[in-house]
Amino acid sequence: MEAIHVLQSLPEVDRHNTLGIPKNFDETKKVMTPLILDNQKEEVEYYTFAVVQNSNDKFVGLIALMLGSKKYNSAEVWFKLHPDIWGKGYATEALNKLLDFGFYTLKLHRIEAGCAVDNIASVKVLEKVGMHPEGMRRKTLSLKSGWSDNYEYAILETDHRVKISI
Repeated sequence: MEAIHVLQSLPEVDRHNTLGIPKNFDETKKVMTPLILDNQKEEVEYYTFAVVQNSNDKFVGLIALMLGSKKYNSAEVWFKLHPDIWGKGYATEALNKLLDFGFYTLKLHRIEAGCAVDNIASVKVLEKVGMHPEGMRRKTLSLKSGWSDNYEYAILETDHRVKISI
């Protein structure tokens, strides 16, 4: 949990995040514990995974899949990685693995993602894995810098996927 708190506390990571920087370790624990423990329930609604470097098992981020209504067989994904590994393909690889999990293990029909319009790096990751832009929601994200527009992306189980690994 300490590594998660460090990640959540970095201003550059918080720039496009609606949660804000936690006041202390206890606040991080309060927010993250239910997300992590949900993986262990019989009826899981939220899968949260650590992103680690293969070479040394070092924690470098989080990626999660929040299940939507069973009727629509869909989910939403988000990811947050340490700036030390930005631009090195980790987000793309982690997202590809999470999409595999969602489509092949959970048998989902659709996986969605959103990101602040200024978050160009995340836009590139979403598009690299084959997610399609579906629109923009105006001033929907409450960021430290003010209200931000949000790009909406999605990929279907039948869409062509681009597999990139590092």
